Amino acid sequence: MNQCDVAILEVSSFQLDHIATFRPRVAVLLNITPDHLDRYDHRFELYVASKQRVFENLGMGDTLIYNAGDPATRAAVEGKVSADVRQLAFSRAGRVDAGAFVQDEALTVALEGAVSAVLPVSAISLRGAHNLENAMAATLAGRAMGVSAASLRATLKNFKGVEHRLEFVRELDGVSFVNDSKATNVDAVWYALQSFSSPIIVLLGGRDKGNDYSRLMDLVKKHVRAIVAVGESAGKVRAAFAPVVPLEVAGSMEEAVRSARGMAHRGDVVLLSPACASFDWFQNYEHRGRVFKEIVMGLES
Repeated sequence: MNQCDVAILEVSSFQLDHIATFRPRVAVLLNITPDHLDRYDHRFELYVASKQRVFENLGMGDTLIYNAGDPATRAAVEGKVSADVRQLAFSRAGRVDAGAFVQDEALTVALEGAVSAVLPVSAISLRGAHNLENAMAATLAGRAMGVSAASLRATLKNFKGVEHRLEFVRELDGVSFVNDSKATNVDAVWYALQSFSSPIIVLLGGRDKGNDYSRLMDLVKKHVRAIVAVGESAGKVRAAFAPVVPLEVAGSMEEAVRSARGMAHRGDVVLLSPACASFDWFQNYEHRGRVFKEIVMGLES
């Protein structure tokens, strides 16, 4: 790269475990929720410590953006960052002194004493509360790097999302099929289940990472018509949710898709949002998502 290039990186806890001098100009902590606990002796505090390393080398001139609406993230940041680092918070829950929030139904930023609306929340192209938080974080990161408000506004209105993240696949006989294979933990599914107003048939399971499904229980009761349990953790999924909603166990992705279609009503959503790693049946979550899409596209009316 040359001095004009900007690299935008998604850095995992696995990578942060091995950094020495890594120092981003702008660091972003979207949230910290239980994940990969099998790697961290099933101790959430060790996972948090790994995530905190993203800002351990930050100093004068650097910016840390974090989710003040998430209690674990807020606790991991506040009082633990060098005073030389500019901290910008974002929250869906209420106003922040410096950062991004919702005011009068608009994504609003407060920077250097000035408060301005970026665009109405309803104009953001990606659905879901989590994508509102993503939009806030991206807006702050863009502003920190000198991107104009006009460019940010246009991007937030027109960006159509990326593969395997609440990706619309097709509608067939009035049923929408959505690929959220990137949802490899319970928290990601928690957000996904709030992204649709229609009843959901969710494909759930894979290689378990110490999941606690109780966090999903209220949302399952409210939004989910049925569950198809898949992969190594199908038994755990069944134990958690069979008393709550209709549930079938599938022995393959094709069987899962066909089972979900059979349980769906016109207007429903069939959602692959597994809450688990993919390595039991697939090479990675991308492979899982592609197989799901191929099967869905092969369904006949």
